[in-house]
Amino acid sequence: MAKRIRTIGVLTSGGDAPGMNAAIRSVVRTALGKGLRVRGIRRGYQGLMEEEIIDLSARDVSDTIQRGGTILQTARCKEMRTEEGQQKAAAICKKYGIEGLVVIGGDGSFAGAQKLANLGINTIGIPGTIDLDIDCTEYTIGFDTAVNTAMEAIDKVRDTSTSHQRCSIVEVMGRDAGYLALWCGIANGAEEILLPEEHNYDESEIIKRIIDNRDRGKKHYIIINAEGVGDSINMAKRIEEATGMETRATILGHMQRGGSPTAKDRVYASIMGAKAVELLCEGKTNRVVGYKHGEYIDVDIDEALNMEKKLPEYQLEVAKKLAI
Repeated sequence: MAKRIRTIGVLTSGGDAPGMNAAIRSVVRTALGKGLRVRGIRRGYQGLMEEEIIDLSARDVSDTIQRGGTILQTARCKEMRTEEGQQKAAAICKKYGIEGLVVIGGDGSFAGAQKLANLGINTIGIPGTIDLDIDCTEYTIGFDTAVNTAMEAIDKVRDTSTSHQRCSIVEVMGRDAGYLALWCGIANGAEEILLPEEHNYDESEIIKRIIDNRDRGKKHYIIINAEGVGDSINMAKRIEEATGMETRATILGHMQRGGSPTAKDRVYASIMGAKAVELLCEGKTNRVVGYKHGEYIDVDIDEALNMEKKLPEYQLEVAKKLAI
């Protein structure tokens, strides 16, 4: 029989995402309801290294579910990538009696959780990233809020673009994954969607389509450009020079990470947080909570890290058919 866990820790690591606070709140209240002690770790693995560890009560997480960002804060931690750093982190967990750890973040965060699991700390990962780039799950905390934030911003850009008969290039986040760009492209009715997964786009063809559409009477043009493609400002200059159409670049940047989470992000994050605690209480470790086919599941971290997420072909086909 697995040893009963008495104290769990929770941290948020990597990029922040709306809904992380809902997950933290759920972890804390579910654990307290089971008679466990909960310790919050500030600033992710970096805070763990520096022993920024606090006790969390139900009151500490009240009035947080509607807040964006993460109340535990987050940071990158190079030391956690080294064997010495991993051993130090495990030793600190043991020093503070943390027998189980809930890690909310992306692939890099899960890699750290995997190392801690190998060193005797029961770990459960919860996918928190606005990029939706974790293959073991159809949902990641923060994506729904981020895509709605970007969509609303692009609607506003379209209004002024239409008024001035401009071409507008709107750059959304997504260094290696184009989900935000793809969803915004469809939701905002963009004429072009540039994705990091598709490196073979031809700028001269885009210019030709802009000219052809203008000749048919189209007065404005929206291009959604993923961060991983980038170069939006210079691209705007080249397009304006080639077409004679006033072209502006708007880079949405980190505003997509902020804001009050949507109902979906609050509810899904809350359920995932509760499931993470239940898995720890069952003696499970080295798992990632996920959502697939309407069910909340758990997957081995090793398996999750080896998966490669690809953009859904049918969504790509639909986007291309609608961009006319």
